[in-house]
Amino acid sequence: MSPHLKTISELRSFRENLKRSRDPRSPCITVCSGTGCQACGALEVLEAFREKIREMGVNQEIEIRATGCHGFCERGPLVVIRPQKICYMNVSPEDVSEILHQVAKGGGVIERLLYQDPMTKQRILYEEEIPFYKFQRRIVFGSNGEIDPTNIDDYIGIGGYQALEKVLSTMTPEEVIQTIKASGLRGRGGGGFPTGIKWEACRRAKGREKFIICNADEGDPGAYMDRSLLEGNPHSVIEGMLIGAYAIGSEEGYVYVRNEYPLAVSNLSCAIDQARAYGLLGRNILSSGLNFQIKINRGGGAFVCGESTALMASLEGRVGEPRAKYIHTVEQGLWNQPSNLNNVETWANIPLIINRGVEWYSSIGTEGSKGTKIFSLVGKINHTGLVEVPMGMTLRQIIFDIGGGIPKNKRFKAVQTGGPSGGCLPEALLDLPVDFDRLQEAGSMMGSGGMIVMDEDNCMVDMARYFVQFLEEESCGKCTPCREGLYQMGRILNRICRGEGREGDIELLEDLSLVMLESSLCGLGLTAPNPVLSTLRYFRDEYEAHIQERRCPAKFCRELISFSIHPEKCTGCGACAKVCPAQAITGERKKVHLLESQKCVKCRACFEACKFDAVIIS
Repeated sequence: MSPHLKTISELRSFRENLKRSRDPRSPCITVCSGTGCQACGALEVLEAFREKIREMGVNQEIEIRATGCHGFCERGPLVVIRPQKICYMNVSPEDVSEILHQVAKGGGVIERLLYQDPMTKQRILYEEEIPFYKFQRRIVFGSNGEIDPTNIDDYIGIGGYQALEKVLSTMTPEEVIQTIKASGLRGRGGGGFPTGIKWEACRRAKGREKFIICNADEGDPGAYMDRSLLEGNPHSVIEGMLIGAYAIGSEEGYVYVRNEYPLAVSNLSCAIDQARAYGLLGRNILSSGLNFQIKINRGGGAFVCGESTALMASLEGRVGEPRAKYIHTVEQGLWNQPSNLNNVETWANIPLIINRGVEWYSSIGTEGSKGTKIFSLVGKINHTGLVEVPMGMTLRQIIFDIGGGIPKNKRFKAVQTGGPSGGCLPEALLDLPVDFDRLQEAGSMMGSGGMIVMDEDNCMVDMARYFVQFLEEESCGKCTPCREGLYQMGRILNRICRGEGREGDIELLEDLSLVMLESSLCGLGLTAPNPVLSTLRYFRDEYEAHIQERRCPAKFCRELISFSIHPEKCTGCGACAKVCPAQAITGERKKVHLLESQKCVKCRACFEACKFDAVIIS
């Protein structure tokens, strides 16, 4: 039966009893059960562990714990044996019996399931020694791999809600705000606005009530940081919101989360119910006088609802369209009342700052960007997943030391940061320190934390076209510069990619970008030109090649390339003919094959299938 904790001292006693009842030396097998690992079969692995444990009769000796995302999504399902932190990858249900027998006898390692260094071929035993983890600093995300997100006791047992205790018992609301200001924490949702200053403005604003809002409407292609935090450690977000409510003077909070995140919604709902049952949400929390409730609102997946005023309009039941911010939302936001909006990662930082102090937190990062940042590292990269690094780490360190570099030894070409409204940065900027200000200077932005890596096969004109098309589809259409500007940009970029570019198209793209930058209503339109401007800034030669030479340097744009088979390299294996959907390739086995260009649909299937580099793209 859940304890209803009525005072701060009861919460402290409960935590101490939890710690005493748990032996940190006893074996615990943690199975990553985030969305990524579930897609690879983690739930089947988890069930196999539970079934085998019952069969062996070691339920009391070995704990099986389903956790949130561990970050190394590409290698799932991930299993970590604690307290040693032995890390197994790509685990299947067939491996479970062997793992359990090794754990039960107190030793032994299953070599084939360990991470193998691609260069040295050496197997690495411990999680923290794997390069993907070794160069990170996982202060926010690290607890994901330790706790069961559906068990509040796990969170309390590692120090959860201790920051709430501290502010309720020893700090005034003003002192909390000054602490957040002094820490240098900037909003992790994209804008990078100083969190403490926003809180202070909201506290001072006049209104009959005030609202705390968590933005979990994560719509960037390839980004899933907020989803994984909500899935794996929802109580850290709840505790952050509670502290914000105390500081600002709010009694009602909302988490706006997209409906496409069912596991995040489920785990967050469970966490809210448990916090309420424990007396950590509701009225007169821990006898402190603080009243606070959290409600979940499911968004329909509109990218524009990541913008603060559009999000609040959606919360009110209206169409998710932004409004001009003549008056900031901290003064008149949700239902025209003072409203404080921060994203998931920002809220999860708050308990850390309160617990460990300003000096500790501000020692991490750069002068203008404190703390760490979680990035979704995806694209043409050997190690895809979620990484948390201190602000100021270079792009090279993130992509090559943590991400393991580019697959198939291809050349790095660019990295797109900041979501679809971010910019594409070239190889020459690999040593750029990643923080809010340096990325903006380079023509990109931090955004919510998407990081898409591209190699030599990516056409930068096509990449700009893709992001502009995404933004055009997601634009609410309320303001003319964004609606018409994106439409016209898309037309021009499509024309260029088809080999129909005209002299003056580059200048026209720049003019359209300038108009949008100066006159769009909200952040979507104001940042939408970034993919175009950054690719023009760093890859202008590719635009010129498309327009002037009718040539795609990356050999990607279909209308500008052709396929053929090199007669001296073709072995007649027939692999290309088997995968050709248009039956454009003919030939007898062990004889040179022929490709009929009139039939070719340029799908690249033959190019990918050929192991002898006989398929030529020109």
